[in-house]
Amino acid sequence: MKPTFPPSSYPSTMAFSSGIRFSTLLLRHRPYSLLTAPTRFSSSSRLRHSLSDLRFLSTAASSSSKSVVKAARRSGDDDDGGGNGSVWVKGRVGNDDGGDRDGGGRIVPFELHKEATEAYMSYAMSVLLGRALPDVRDGLKPVHRRILFAMHELGLSSRKPFKKCARVVGEVLGKFHPHGDSAVYDSLVRMAQDFSLRCPLINGHGNFGSIDADPAAAMRYTECRLEALTEAMLLADLEQDTVDFVPNFDNSQKEPSLLPARLPTLLLNGASGIAVGMATNIPPHNLGELVDVLCALIHNPEATLQELLEYMPGPDFPTGGLIMGNIGILEAYRSGRGRVTVRGKTDVELLDSKTKRTAIIIKEVPYQTNKSALVEKIAELVENKSLDGISDIRDESDRSGMRIVIELKRGSDPSIVLNNLYRLTSLQSGFSCNMVGILDGQPKLMGLKELLQAFLDFRCSVVERRARFKLSQAQERRHIVEGIVVGLDNLDGVIRIIREASSNAIASVGLRNEFNLSEKQAEAILDISLRRLTLLEGKKFVDESKSLMEQISKLEELLSSKRHILQVIEQEAIELKNKFSSPRRSMLEDTDSGQLEDIDVIPNEEMLLVLSEKGYVKRMKPNTFNLQNRGTIGKSIGKLRVNDATSEFIVCRAHDHILYFSDKGIVYSARAYKIPECTRTAAGTPLVQILSISDGERITSVIPVSEFSGDQFLLMLTMNGYVKKVSLNSFSSIRSTGIIAIQLVPGDELKWVRCCTNDNLVAMASQNGLVNLCSCENIRTQGRNTRGAVAMRLKQGDMMASMDIIPAAKLNDLKKVPEANTSSFRQRTVWQQSLWLDFHCQMMVKVMNKWFSSAKVVQSTELRFGMFQYSLAMQGE
Repeated sequence: MKPTFPPSSYPSTMAFSSGIRFSTLLLRHRPYSLLTAPTRFSSSSRLRHSLSDLRFLSTAASSSSKSVVKAARRSGDDDDGGGNGSVWVKGRVGNDDGGDRDGGGRIVPFELHKEATEAYMSYAMSVLLGRALPDVRDGLKPVHRRILFAMHELGLSSRKPFKKCARVVGEVLGKFHPHGDSAVYDSLVRMAQDFSLRCPLINGHGNFGSIDADPAAAMRYTECRLEALTEAMLLADLEQDTVDFVPNFDNSQKEPSLLPARLPTLLLNGASGIAVGMATNIPPHNLGELVDVLCALIHNPEATLQELLEYMPGPDFPTGGLIMGNIGILEAYRSGRGRVTVRGKTDVELLDSKTKRTAIIIKEVPYQTNKSALVEKIAELVENKSLDGISDIRDESDRSGMRIVIELKRGSDPSIVLNNLYRLTSLQSGFSCNMVGILDGQPKLMGLKELLQAFLDFRCSVVERRARFKLSQAQERRHIVEGIVVGLDNLDGVIRIIREASSNAIASVGLRNEFNLSEKQAEAILDISLRRLTLLEGKKFVDESKSLMEQISKLEELLSSKRHILQVIEQEAIELKNKFSSPRRSMLEDTDSGQLEDIDVIPNEEMLLVLSEKGYVKRMKPNTFNLQNRGTIGKSIGKLRVNDATSEFIVCRAHDHILYFSDKGIVYSARAYKIPECTRTAAGTPLVQILSISDGERITSVIPVSEFSGDQFLLMLTMNGYVKKVSLNSFSSIRSTGIIAIQLVPGDELKWVRCCTNDNLVAMASQNGLVNLCSCENIRTQGRNTRGAVAMRLKQGDMMASMDIIPAAKLNDLKKVPEANTSSFRQRTVWQQSLWLDFHCQMMVKVMNKWFSSAKVVQSTELRFGMFQYSLAMQGE
């Protein structure tokens, strides 16, 4: 496919180098294109064959004729670099008479790649400066500026009737913007859309599109006129020599190079555009906040970014929404680039109080989000079963506002469904700020303060030029009025000179000589009508002269100090704020940055966790097991591998932190939902796939934690009888590789970990049948990287058998037993020493099995006697 090059139509405001010889290059080259042609060819025959059909149609600046350009490769001593194979092109530039058939003209040799580079750079600068990027000073692109100026010239003020958009488009095309009519009309339509601009600049009448991406009606049907804000903010001072006017594309008229903006429109309505090699994307802001931050910078030019954010905390999008976090805003305002996360505004409504069915109501969507596409995306996700919990969705939006109803299934958690909507749809989107604008004829990336300062500098020049224009006008008028007053004071002499003069010129000379007047003053006296020669009219001229003197004095004072100019800028900005400001639409949320994690989209449901001795873990739903009667066989929890057994079976919630304690004293942490959900018969997942467990390390205890509280502790017991109490908060932040939970001596291992409070009791038993019952409050709290204290003095060969916690609530219930049931001191003592038997049958079985296997009949008999005494105490006998 033959490449095409951009036409040679550049804005008249740009001055390109006269060294550009060709504005249009049409490549007719079979094997190579202009931009990909190699600089060195392996064969001269291939070069001749490749370049035999290379032709350019060139249009020189001084000639309209077309000339043939032939390409050839020079010898090595003539190329650039000693034979690097550069392609040289000879272009024949025709004579001024429009032809070169007679062999006239001159041959201009040039290198092909250099000419291509220059031509492309010219095109790039044309796009950058004349089409895609807005000017920092008035915040407008050329097409927008020309549309507003053309409407101003047509007299389409906010107080005048609407006119057809086709009339405006034709005016813009014919006088200022020689491009396609669709480009002009699309730009006009966007300036009238309240969902595209924070403050629309054009008042549209008719179908101007919708947030559903519906196209606007044809320009022959729609009508438009200027908004009052546009007149006051952009066009108010246009006729007072505030900006420079430049010739249009055919030098037939003048157009403003800028509009005298009173507010930084670039920040007010934002801008977006893709140029060549760069782009811009600036968010819109609130008018009132923009005025406040501008005034703050006027009063304190050295204000920091944090101080400016107190007046304008962030963007304000036309469609509202919630701005999540301020990290992206700070980065964008500081460097010019940042990402702002925006969410739609939603509510949860109760549809049926009996069934407790709810619905999510979407009232606002993020900026530049297609509402109908959002609804279709949600419906598609529900149909594909990628989004659960939704039973119906409908769009109830009307003229009163947006309303998208998402009905939820019974039992669905609205917060989980909403988080899934944020993650899977455009209900949450990011606005990538790239604050690039044209400043001093060059594209530049700027932060908030630099943008505001550039506008203030421009506004100061506008106010100064306006003041000088008014001063010049006032001085000229005062000069005329003073001459008229002199003439009225000497009315008889004036009449005499006029009556005696034979012509106007002689009368003018006579007045100047008689009363020492200037030519303009004499002409003004001659032009005055007889009805203005009365005493009343004379007094009016005297009063006007005094008024002009005061006006001149104020203008001179204004021009004498920049501080006075800044005061005028502030006053005019405040006037616009009082008249046109509106409340903020986009609310700022400082809770998070809007980044969704897995926990945000997973319901916090109750779940079962099963861990085997060989390190296999699985997660199951509670409804996996049904309620059964006493004496039934029950259900198996799944297949176990050879010589494997269940070590932990706990109930927790999906969002809980699960603390895994190993025999080496290391603790690991992972959310419960990280464990894959399995069926009842599944074997489970090896823990080494979830945790960074080293070889030979075994998990001995599992603790679920819903919330890390300061009044909760973890009680640890080793096989050699060392106990340690550590605050639960010490385990709130655990690395993926784990942290030390307890220091162990060689040969010892961590076996039991339980969660407790100071009100609980702890019962510890050894394999030889020794039991220690004490209050958790009596155990001193220590740090993680410690060994702990001795829990029980073990004899040679004895080791700990079990440990568990007696809750404080159960202990208080037992203390309330009537005195008649514990009449004797011995019964109360035996009962209190045997409390742990009521709660820890598993621990007693372990101890009894150890005793019976050791044939320690005496100790086992004493144990059974103790249990009998405990039974009598419970019965009150």
